[in-house]
Amino acid sequence: MKASIVGAAAALALATAPATAIARDTISIVGSSTVYPFATVVAERFGRASGQPTPKIESTGSGGGMKIFCQGVGENTPDITNASRRMKTSEFELCQKNGVKDITEVQIGYDGLALANSVKGQDMDITLRDLYLALAKDVPDPKGGEKLVPNPYKTWKDVNPALPNIKIEVIGPPPTSGTRDSFNELGVEGGCKTFDWLKAMKGQDKDKYKAVCRSIREDGAYIEAGENDNLIIQKLESTPDALGAFGYSFLDQNRGGVKAVKINGVEPDMNTISSGDYPMSRSMFFYVKKAHVGVVPGIEGYIKEFTSERAWGEEGYLVDKGLIPSHKDERKKWAKNAAALNSMTGKEL
Repeated sequence: MKASIVGAAAALALATAPATAIARDTISIVGSSTVYPFATVVAERFGRASGQPTPKIESTGSGGGMKIFCQGVGENTPDITNASRRMKTSEFELCQKNGVKDITEVQIGYDGLALANSVKGQDMDITLRDLYLALAKDVPDPKGGEKLVPNPYKTWKDVNPALPNIKIEVIGPPPTSGTRDSFNELGVEGGCKTFDWLKAMKGQDKDKYKAVCRSIREDGAYIEAGENDNLIIQKLESTPDALGAFGYSFLDQNRGGVKAVKINGVEPDMNTISSGDYPMSRSMFFYVKKAHVGVVPGIEGYIKEFTSERAWGEEGYLVDKGLIPSHKDERKKWAKNAAALNSMTGKEL
């Protein structure tokens, strides 16, 4: 009698649970290739400490992860998505449209978007304006005047006489990557805004401004290398004159083969990135589908591990992997938000 009541209660719980991943006992995580190594370490630690299955993590890129995450609620959708930039308003709206109503946002720390080249290559110090002129699809006419022309620059010396006379060749992530979003916004757009007449365009025609200031040339100067940052490292080691764009953590882990390019005279390191002195620093996040919490086992435990001081604190094990910690007060705020599983409203974006 007692056994049958327990069995009936369990069946009722499953029947009345939301249409989530009730058939899975392993946490499913997708998203950013930059956050991937941090999430992997946390997952392994969580698995060992809890005795539960180690979460399955796929490196899909931030944009790709958001698209999968926002497909809906259920067994075939992920529980968490990682992102090397904040969720976009359009992504939040897609989630809402597809029934992913309650989402918890957690900022995990900082990363710098690094430009690097082979240790065999020349030392370089470029400005954000140099970067824009080198890689934008259309640029201000070199002959003068407030008009745009298809990018004519072939070498870095063409862009700026103080730079080396080497071919412009930058290897970086595809449009699905959060790193690419950050590169376009912090780097290319950052340089675009140094032209007053282009900066003024933002207040006049925001869509046109984005098209002008974030569009990358497609004539071979920028080479898409997929979501695997390790492939970029390998290509740089075999192509000394090329530059690569990826998260600071990958630069830090591969210093034997590559070195940083200074941006506006500042080299990326933990201090310059956390202080904001380095022009291309960014926040990293993960997002939790609340409808899956309590249905897929271990989600709350994984969140607790990731937001613990032993993980993301100043002396935490993620620092050894290249994570740049948020300030103490900021960590407390995000840890509290994560523990409470507070839902986003969309106004944060």
